Amino acid sequence: MSDALPMFPLNAVLFPGVSVPLTVFEDRYRALVHHLLRVSNPEERVFGSVGIREGYEVGDHGAQSLFRVGCRVQLTEVESHPDGTFDIVAVGLERIELERLETTGTFPVGHVVDRPEAPAYVPDEVLDAARATFTAYRMALTDIRSDPYTGSLPKDPTYLSWTLAAVAPLPLQERQALLEAEDATTRLTMVTDLLRSELRAMNVIPSLPATEVARTRWSPN
Repeated sequence: MSDALPMFPLNAVLFPGVSVPLTVFEDRYRALVHHLLRVSNPEERVFGSVGIREGYEVGDHGAQSLFRVGCRVQLTEVESHPDGTFDIVAVGLERIELERLETTGTFPVGHVVDRPEAPAYVPDEVLDAARATFTAYRMALTDIRSDPYTGSLPKDPTYLSWTLAAVAPLPLQERQALLEAEDATTRLTMVTDLLRSELRAMNVIPSLPATEVARTRWSPN
């Protein structure tokens, strides 16, 4: 059975376990935030997000082509402004799959089903390669721009895979592929290969700036 869930289609891909700041200014998304704030239990202030394959965050949703796999997201922080806009922070919970999107109400509503990830053993060599490659990438960025990640990397293999997917300097299609990967081993292997490609490019063009995804303020409008 599918669940009805308020939806934020984004020109970005959100990942489970990863927090993201969002700026809300369009009427229908303001209505969505107001709807969530009326939910008395903060843990139940949940919406969904899927990436926009083609189209824009603003304007007619009928002009959008959406990815089907996205993320269930919990609203954790809200800052309202006098002009009616919001700055919010949300954290990804788990993957979902969008069956259909209704846009006739005051905000979009998606009919979604859970897309759980099957637990899988992650070999030590996959974990070591992912950590080492990301460490090398961070060091290579030292003279170009600030560190894309602060603190220690997660020890849990699945959370590590989501964290590296979120901070890796990747275009939308590749980030979506990481979200859709069936297990942490596949995702960590993909991230490692992509970061190695980025490192090779930086060695050829040392001033090449990588996308600082972790510090980008996405707008869901």
